[in-house]
Amino acid sequence: MNKPERIDDDTAKLMRGIGEAAKAASRRLAIATAIEKNAALVAAAKALRAATPKILAANVKDIEAAKAAGRPAAFVDRLLLDEKRIAGIATGLEEIAELPDPVGTVLAEWTRPNGLRFQRVRVPLGTIGIIYESRPNVTADAGALSLKAGNAAILRGGSESHHSSVAVHDALVEGLRAAGLPEAAIQLVPTTDRAAVGEMLRGLNGAIDVIVPRGGKGLVQRVQEEARVPVFAHLEGICHTYVDQGANMDIAVPLVLNAKMRRTGVCGATECLLVDKNAQGDFLTPLVKGLLDAGCEIRGDAETEKVDPRVKRAAPDDYGKEFLDAIIAVKTVDGVDGAIDHIARFGSQHTDAIITECDATAERFLNRVDSAIVLVNASTQFADGGEFGFGGEIGIATGKMHARGPVGVEQLTSFKYKVRGNGQIRPK
Repeated sequence: MNKPERIDDDTAKLMRGIGEAAKAASRRLAIATAIEKNAALVAAAKALRAATPKILAANVKDIEAAKAAGRPAAFVDRLLLDEKRIAGIATGLEEIAELPDPVGTVLAEWTRPNGLRFQRVRVPLGTIGIIYESRPNVTADAGALSLKAGNAAILRGGSESHHSSVAVHDALVEGLRAAGLPEAAIQLVPTTDRAAVGEMLRGLNGAIDVIVPRGGKGLVQRVQEEARVPVFAHLEGICHTYVDQGANMDIAVPLVLNAKMRRTGVCGATECLLVDKNAQGDFLTPLVKGLLDAGCEIRGDAETEKVDPRVKRAAPDDYGKEFLDAIIAVKTVDGVDGAIDHIARFGSQHTDAIITECDATAERFLNRVDSAIVLVNASTQFADGGEFGFGGEIGIATGKMHARGPVGVEQLTSFKYKVRGNGQIRPK
């Protein structure tokens, strides 16, 4: 008698089947028309709105489990869906549908002296594996962006958001069905078995062309260490806001509050405030008191401690930490060059901002800070594909290969060369 298969064997078989279905679907999607893809997205948005009560009921299960497990408030906020957020997700699908179709776009063309005509043309990547944690909205964003770019998607959400992700995914499948596209174009891994992640990282026998991790440091590190396929890296969001001596404090105070406190659990939240110690007048006090009064814990250097007794002395590892909570590190620095040096040492090349009215200082910061997103007089919380006009994002890529910054539809394509001749042969 054969021994029963291990759970891992069952998971491996399941994932191989998902990979094969995705590979077949990707061939169909590569030739899908813009009309077909847009119809699927619009139908999915309609299905999502209609399924709001079902999605909310599923989300309650995830929220209750997260609270019972003692998850922090910022984690629960990332997980939470309400009617407004679901409506926003549906609107996001419609906005993605309205974007220009990137597939087939001619990026460059030229003719050689021998008469050969060259075109560099956008094409889909193929099949994208997205591994993410505690964000059910990513199920819709990742699936929709992949579809728009002509790719199949294999989605593996975190166990904490499983019920919510299943409900959202059902609406996406309904949209695919309505448009006559293969349902396997967007697949959600149905098991929370961690072995499924390992199978994806091994590429599912060549089915997966790229992996996109979206989650905490542990997840991203595992993906980068174990993946046998290319990865769009997304490191920690250790974002800085620097208030220069040339700042307008009427702008700086509300901007810093927004950058930190609008949503503390997003990767674009400012985790470290840098303040120019050369500023004429007291810049530090209104910034520190504004944050404290808004309920933010401050871990500061000696100068910051002097401002208010509620400030805690920063430990060395507080600089370079992603808090994802109502906590911020504060440090005084020696001008814009001090800020640039600090960011180079402690930042994660994600998103960094300067507040100043001096154009020369702003340009120095823009040119010398080597991050995926660098802002002047704007909140770091604009680190979001939707705010860039991309309709959404799969994540913020902090690497420098292929994609950097918000990963939207264009970043989910590659290119190929089309060469047309009329009998040319290469001479010896």
